[in-house]
Order: sequence, then structure tokens, then C-alpha cells
Amino acid sequence: MRKKTFAAAALLAAASLTLTACGGGEDTAAQPVSVVSEEAGAQRAATVLDKPFEKPDLVLTDTRGEKYDLREETAGKPTLVYFGYTHCPDVCPLTMNNIAVAKKQLSEAEQDELRVVFVTTDPERDTPSELGKWLKGIDPQIVGLTGDFATVQAGARTLGISIEAPHKDENGEIVSAHGTQVVAFSPKTDDGYVLYGEDATVEDYTRDLPRIVKGEKP
Repeated sequence: MRKKTFAAAALLAAASLTLTACGGGEDTAAQPVSVVSEEAGAQRAATVLDKPFEKPDLVLTDTRGEKYDLREETAGKPTLVYFGYTHCPDVCPLTMNNIAVAKKQLSEAEQDELRVVFVTTDPERDTPSELGKWLKGIDPQIVGLTGDFATVQAGARTLGISIEAPHKDENGEIVSAHGTQVVAFSPKTDDGYVLYGEDATVEDYTRDLPRIVKGEKP
């Protein structure tokens, strides 16, 4: 095994460069640094962290309008967390659909065990109702969360994911610049030990999810 040390901000920058509506500037303040183990010559979508992320201490509102404590609700459960928004024209729907398709390849018991959490970076437009409608078309089991933007931004920052407040681009469209990583949390430790970038495919998730459900390295 060869080890590389990456700033999480650098991983974010690499993921964000190819974005349009979802991409944007970099918040480099207080970004965590993670040590990554990587097999020589391996071409894998998953980046396994030697120094996992702690699960964000986020208490937000779910699609039913009820309080959702991320740590409490997902404790001891394999969990995927993604920050994005429903008006995103490309990366967000693609990422969530890829996960949803791969998730259906799991057994029913494994699907019930897995938690997939979508946290909006555009809470003003992504109300609980709007989030619910959008996610219903992808996978009704996905947990949609919304709330105060500052709270969401702080939670994302603990995972090395930078997000900006929604703003108008040069075409007058409201966009939300955000990192595109999916973070997988182990059911054994509740730590975020695997990162996926926007290039992760259905095949990548289909291959890896059975191991993530068990808390193993993909």
C-alpha cells in the first residue's frame, strides 16, 4: 500500500473543476486534512481514508417537516451523505440516481439498513415539500434534509466540503456552488471512511455498496 496525504480542499477542487451550475469558488478556511490509502495501480472510484471524518452534528428538517438529528437517526447504520440541491441541472440528479439504481441491487434487508441522506445547499427553495417531491422521483427511501444555510455550511465544512450560498450567475440563474463528494459512513464506527467523487458510476456503487453496508473497505 502506498499512502498519500491530501487536503480535503484539494479533493474538493478536483471534483469541482468540471462543474457548471453546481461548481464554484473554494472555501479554504479550516479544511481538514485526510490520509488516503491507495493500492498501486488501482483505478477505483472509492477513496479510503486512513483518518476518517467524524459524522457532522447536524439537526435539520426532513421532508415530513420533522426534526432529523443526523447522528442519532443514522447511528450504527451504513450511511451515504451528499450535499446538493434539487435545481441542479446535472451533477446532483445524476449522483442520486446512480446511488438509487445501485441500491436496488442490494437485498431488501440491506436496502432497509442503508441510509442515503441528501442535504440541500439551497434551503430557501428546497423546502421539505419540494425536497420530498424531487426525491420521490428518485428513491422515496432517500432522506432529504433542509434547514438554516449556515448550519448546513458548517456541517459540510467538517467533511472538507465547501458550499456557497445560492447566487445568480452571469445568466441570471440561481446556482449553488458545492463540493460533489459522497461520504460513506461505517455502521461499525459511524465515521466517514470513504469518499466518492462525481465520476463514480452506477457500476462503482453497485460493486461497493454490499461492502459498505457491512462496514468493510470497498
